[in-house]
Amino acid sequence: MITYLYWFLVIAIAIGVLVLFGKKDKWKPGFIGCGLIFLVGLLAYYFHFQQVFVKRYGGVMSVTVPEGQQHITATWKDDNLWIENYDPESNTCHFNEYSKGNLLQGKVVIKNCSPVAAQPPYPKTFAPSTAEAKAKPLANP
Repeated sequence: MITYLYWFLVIAIAIGVLVLFGKKDKWKPGFIGCGLIFLVGLLAYYFHFQQVFVKRYGGVMSVTVPEGQQHITATWKDDNLWIENYDPESNTCHFNEYSKGNLLQGKVVIKNCSPVAAQPPYPKTFAPSTAEAKAKPLANP
């Protein structure tokens, strides 16, 4: 919701500048100002506000898991999102950082990872403990 409000304000200000200059019959500066406001709003959103909105105010953000990998977890460190994926072919875990504007992205690779979440479940068999076996003798048929 906050993302929609942000874009509504950016577009409203850009149109307001265009109308203001249009009333004075200065369309060329109006279109330039409108374009600059939209460009500054776009860059501010992409390089700063997107992850801030998502983390603090419930904004919207989409991240795609790379082909052939399985998603394990995601966490926030300051305003940057860290995502852990598992690659079963190479048995490695990949921690990828999604920073503001994707300019400085960290990456950590753990070899021979074998995460618990990706391992097959154990069979559901019951083996009674020694004390239980002594307490309940087997019935003779």
